[in-house]
Amino acid sequence: MKFLLSLLLATQLYHPAIPKPTKDTIAIVILDKPHTQEEIKKLIQPSKHLKLRRIFREALDGFSVQGRPEMIALLAKRQKHIVHVSPVHEYRVQTEESVKIIGAEEVRRFYDRDNKRLTGKGVTVGVIDTGVDYTHPDLKPNYSGGHDLVDNDNDPMETTDPGKATIHGTHVAGVIAANGKIKGVAPEAKIVAYRALGPGGGGTTEQVLAALDQAMKDKVDIVNLSLGNNINGPDLPISLALDRAVTKGIVAVAAAGNSGPKVWTVGSPGTSSKAISVGASTPTLLIPYLLIEGRRLPLRIQPLEGSTDWTLDRSYDLVDGGLGRKKDLRHAAGKVVLIKRGGLTFSEKAKNAQEAGAKAVLIYNNVAGSFLGNLEAETAIPVGSLTKKDGEWLLKQQPTLVRLLIKKEKDQLAEFSSRGPVTGTWEIKPDILAPGVAINSTIPGGYLSLQGTSMAAPHVAGACALIKQAHPDWTPEQIKAALMNTAQPLTTTSETQQTKAPAHYRTYEQGAGRIQVAEAIQAESLVTPGSIRFDKFSNSNHVHQVKLQVHNVSSRRQRYSFAIPAHEDGLHWRLPFSFILGPKQSKVITIRLTVDPAVFKKKIHDGYFRLHAGSRILSLPYLYVLEEPGYPRVMGFDFAMGDHPGSYRYEVYLPGGAEEFGIALFNPESYRFVAFLDTSTRLKKGLISKELPAAELPPSGTYLAKVFAKKAGKEDYIETLITILK
Repeated sequence: MKFLLSLLLATQLYHPAIPKPTKDTIAIVILDKPHTQEEIKKLIQPSKHLKLRRIFREALDGFSVQGRPEMIALLAKRQKHIVHVSPVHEYRVQTEESVKIIGAEEVRRFYDRDNKRLTGKGVTVGVIDTGVDYTHPDLKPNYSGGHDLVDNDNDPMETTDPGKATIHGTHVAGVIAANGKIKGVAPEAKIVAYRALGPGGGGTTEQVLAALDQAMKDKVDIVNLSLGNNINGPDLPISLALDRAVTKGIVAVAAAGNSGPKVWTVGSPGTSSKAISVGASTPTLLIPYLLIEGRRLPLRIQPLEGSTDWTLDRSYDLVDGGLGRKKDLRHAAGKVVLIKRGGLTFSEKAKNAQEAGAKAVLIYNNVAGSFLGNLEAETAIPVGSLTKKDGEWLLKQQPTLVRLLIKKEKDQLAEFSSRGPVTGTWEIKPDILAPGVAINSTIPGGYLSLQGTSMAAPHVAGACALIKQAHPDWTPEQIKAALMNTAQPLTTTSETQQTKAPAHYRTYEQGAGRIQVAEAIQAESLVTPGSIRFDKFSNSNHVHQVKLQVHNVSSRRQRYSFAIPAHEDGLHWRLPFSFILGPKQSKVITIRLTVDPAVFKKKIHDGYFRLHAGSRILSLPYLYVLEEPGYPRVMGFDFAMGDHPGSYRYEVYLPGGAEEFGIALFNPESYRFVAFLDTSTRLKKGLISKELPAAELPPSGTYLAKVFAKKAGKEDYIETLITILK
């Protein structure tokens, strides 16, 4: 059974297909301390029919177990040494000017302590992904072995099966360390490949944890995870495992996700507190806009990857091309064709339009918002995407003439890049940005341009390799701080407010900003942590304070002083007086915030502290939450057949818990209420997993399910079609 439709507050969510049901389920069990294999076997012995699968000693103190859900639940209740049990989730991949933009090409003219150029030489980067084509001429010199955690062998080659072949890991590895026709950020860093995502680019929590466990045993310097799910929670096993990796000296880099532009969309493991969570910015792009007579503002076109350049030299008629089928394109010759998304692949739509004589193709979304995509083969005509709103507006204007306007854009926050904050902890995520649009890199058999935070993360992993070579004694926390303290906060200008001064993106959208590798390597001062989260307001706590450590990592004396933040009614800051640090000295400082809730009414307040450190200015993003903010109260709903005849099970994530939770069933045609599938009150935050016996289920059929959760006066819901077969 598959998900058919899933909506959250009128915005469609995307979920991978539900795996075929199996008799048993798999869970990750986290222990309070290390246990031997014999001790673990004794733990599970009282629970019949449970099978021990893997033991994790590096990434977590724990193990994975397979068996019936009720037996796993009993295991968690009976054993005092078990801290947490989490069902296995599915993780999926997320996707040479960019190297120049972040300053990596400039860094190659720098030298390390041994008078060697900074190229990443001597630094090992683990790539946990779909595998790597280690025969690629640009990657072969730097490939340093690997492990396959899908097939459980030592051959981490990409999947080559027709229809399920993968390219993602090879692309990621090339961004980090390609050294041939194209050069990655750190072209002499060693690459160790860990194949955790199998055919089609999917994998489980267990496989990713096993890969991370192995990477930690191999003592890699840096690990890159360009993968994720859509659950915004800090307590999922992989997020916790990345925290552990950092405490053991490994720099962990994770993609934030491609579920923007809405806030609260950053997913695990991009929610890991100690890892470097990476969002996507744009390199210099020539962006096409449509000019329509009678409309003041142009419509932005998102070119599909693989499209030829948009260079229309005059006005053209716009025609409705339906779904892009051949029968829909009888009047397309010499015109710009507007096609609705769905039914056919982007490449099939483009091919049909090209054969019909169209001059260009505009594919508009069939759900709210915009989208990005890739063409499987090059076309001779330009192909781009529009939002659903813009596409439907254009349909109503026909017949009409359109012409093209080209704008140069650079350093914008990519619309698809997931935003924070993190639910529960209210941490700023992503931490930083790196280019993630139109990134050309290696794939099996050649090269391809892709986009996504998956492409942004390896820019940061490569940058960390350069910093590690230059400063081998810096800790993962210091490397992260160097990138964050020296990042460039990006600004945005609204098309409807072009007369106003540019404003920064919010801190929980871009973190500290876009990385600047040369500045990070040459940093003379470091502030840890690199971002500041003040405690959430409560009636008994009007005063908040955070402690920061300022390190003078230079060989000379430096003076430090904070710039006064902009005034905000109801907030009073108390910042440290200016101070001086000698060479290699450090100092712990305190920033204090006093809040008057009678005056300050915002739910979230954020901004940047500016610390003058010698001749440089360090940027520190901060975030303060006054009250329970507007995060989605419910996310990540899955529904599938259970392990007993006629039973079904569901999983759902409640980021902050819920005062009320329920699954209401409706007739999908009349929208008449049928019954509650389940209801609960006063649930704790985290993942809820439950099996419903056949006797508690409604009659067989397809239902419109409304999955809702309420907390602090705010209720959110997901609408999805589910099918029950008894």
